[in-house]
Amino acid sequence: MTAPAADTGRTIPTRRNTELALLLFAVVLVTGAEAVVDANVRDKVSLQVAYYGAGFAALWLVAHVVVRKVAPYADPVLLPIAALLNGLGLVLIYRVRLATKGRKYPSADPKQQVVWMVVGLVFFIAVLLIIRNHRVLSRYAYTLAALGLALLIMPAILPARFSEVNGARVWIRVGGLSIQPGEFAKLCLLVFFAAYLVDKRDVLSLASRRFLGLALPRGRDLGPVLVAWLASVAVLVRETDLGMSLLFFGMFVALLYIATERTSWLVIGLGLFAGGAFLAYHLFGHVQDRVSIWLHPDQFYNTVYPNSYQLMQGLFGMGTGGLFGTGLGQGYPQLVPFAESDFIIATVGEELGLFGLVAVLVLYGLFVMRGFRIAMSVRDPFGKLLTAGLSVSMGLQVFVIVGGVTKLIPLTGLTTPFLSYGGSSLVANFGLMALLLRVSDASRRPAVQAPPKSPLAQAMTEVVTR
Repeated sequence: MTAPAADTGRTIPTRRNTELALLLFAVVLVTGAEAVVDANVRDKVSLQVAYYGAGFAALWLVAHVVVRKVAPYADPVLLPIAALLNGLGLVLIYRVRLATKGRKYPSADPKQQVVWMVVGLVFFIAVLLIIRNHRVLSRYAYTLAALGLALLIMPAILPARFSEVNGARVWIRVGGLSIQPGEFAKLCLLVFFAAYLVDKRDVLSLASRRFLGLALPRGRDLGPVLVAWLASVAVLVRETDLGMSLLFFGMFVALLYIATERTSWLVIGLGLFAGGAFLAYHLFGHVQDRVSIWLHPDQFYNTVYPNSYQLMQGLFGMGTGGLFGTGLGQGYPQLVPFAESDFIIATVGEELGLFGLVAVLVLYGLFVMRGFRIAMSVRDPFGKLLTAGLSVSMGLQVFVIVGGVTKLIPLTGLTTPFLSYGGSSLVANFGLMALLLRVSDASRRPAVQAPPKSPLAQAMTEVVTR
């Protein structure tokens, strides 16, 4: 399926068939992985594996058809990557559930994650159908900023019984339903950041003086980054959510640097982050606990801090996996607390080994790279900053959670996008992908060729005077 380019006459391929082929490949891999888990854990491959594969394929084919119809020139790689990561996550959640079946505290129900996947795909389709032009979002930047701040603040003002889980007040719990509104606040605030920086880019790029080779911004222009810094500290103080605080501040500083191309903003942002981390360590006990566990996990293993046990078990599991892993269904990921959510990366490392873990990280790297490629190709400044911000948020979130699990940095409360158990993160990331595909479609769509002028309009005119 191709379309002619208005300026050169050449055809621009939509590449939807490439997307379909990659999707089918992802379905085969996911169904095969499910069959391997069944064979190794239950000593048989049940007919449910075929039903699961067929249902999984049907859902993602519906998403493909919608993209083919409403965003035919969108990037053909993002949807298959998300399908493969999401499918692998479902397989690992199912595998951990089988290992804990019959215990007093079984792991998360994979059927619930399938429901969230369906909700996420519906949200993905809704975003594509409603937002036909990404530039429209810039008109509602301040409205979305207010909505994002409201979503971010809501858990902090609710009573702890409605918002606190494992010490972090980042949830809204009503009945049996739990929602993490910060995941959706991230999307709203990214739209605002992009629109704001497009409007203020020229002012923020001005320099007042040079210091150590850096062109420093004017003092009165430091307001936005200080506001972002204070907001991230407020989230950390009230909600005790180190991961979300780091994510929001990191996104804003990265976008500020991309918009202005001023290294000084990056240095200032890193300096404020270091100052905030220093203050947080000396003021908040839970931050001190995280740092102590990170630096000396063996000293507190199974004695003082439960999270130290989790971290050490995750490291033991990944060490057991070695290069090639124990094989799907042949490890002991159930020994790691929250092996299907916070520590699903440890499950990947144990059963798929270093090579499998690297393959998963390569998929995330490709997703982020394609996002930056879209940012480079789109014509309008708002679209560039929006897609860059969406890509930075995905990459930063993966770095923070993988770095925590592998003891590169202190642990945080973030989830692994598309892979971990959890509904809010999964649905929000489907929305993130829909925005990337919408901007990608606009960047590759051929310009509309103006209709040819009529012969009468092209005729020469002559002024006759008496």
